[in-house]
Amino acid sequence: MTEFRNALGQVVGFPVKHWRAPPAPAGLTLHGDYCRLERLDGESHAHDLFTANAADLDNRIWTYLPYGPFGSLHEYRTCMDDLCSKDDPLFYAIIDDHSGRALGVASYLRINPRDGTIEAGHINFSPLLQQTVMATEAMCLMLRHAFDDLAYRRFEWKCDALNAASREAASRLGFTFEGIFRQATMYKQRNRDTAWYSIIDTEWPALRLAFEKWLCHDNFDGGRQINRLSYFHSAR
Repeated sequence: MTEFRNALGQVVGFPVKHWRAPPAPAGLTLHGDYCRLERLDGESHAHDLFTANAADLDNRIWTYLPYGPFGSLHEYRTCMDDLCSKDDPLFYAIIDDHSGRALGVASYLRINPRDGTIEAGHINFSPLLQQTVMATEAMCLMLRHAFDDLAYRRFEWKCDALNAASREAASRLGFTFEGIFRQATMYKQRNRDTAWYSIIDTEWPALRLAFEKWLCHDNFDGGRQINRLSYFHSAR
């Protein structure tokens, strides 16, 4: 690793020359081969999402979120309208291109153009979206938009350290584990230790190539993957 020193001989971080703060995400529709991400809108998406979420009979998808579950469409829509009113978090609905139905949500949050950092969060995939090609493609679209279109330097993923599914997803997608912030926050009247993950801009080109190879139609046979995403990560 190259070492940089200032005029006093102290070790300092590498220079970031000609840096320009990127724009904040504007909520543009992000298109993939299997799904698209549209800015979340209660009128357009609430019914589909509430219906898709109802397939989770045990309400497991709400355990690690600060809100939910919701007993009625009206209750869900009220919460959604509040979330939709903000630019940070900036919420997206994940739309199945085949059916046209919204099956899950995700957001950009803690958007920091000055330092070029951005985070994915409030990820809530209904059972109809979980473990599908669309679920992976949706995250790829968010990463690609942040790094390729907007030129952010760092993309973060944070979750309850006890949320095994979220932590497994972060690792599968290529995020690097950075540690746990103990007693970082509280929600639903309980403690949360927060696990931190990230991808930085220099890692993204190889990760993007791995996503592209995994998402290629040739990697699927009758809807079943031939090679896991980890295979293409390890081939970097």
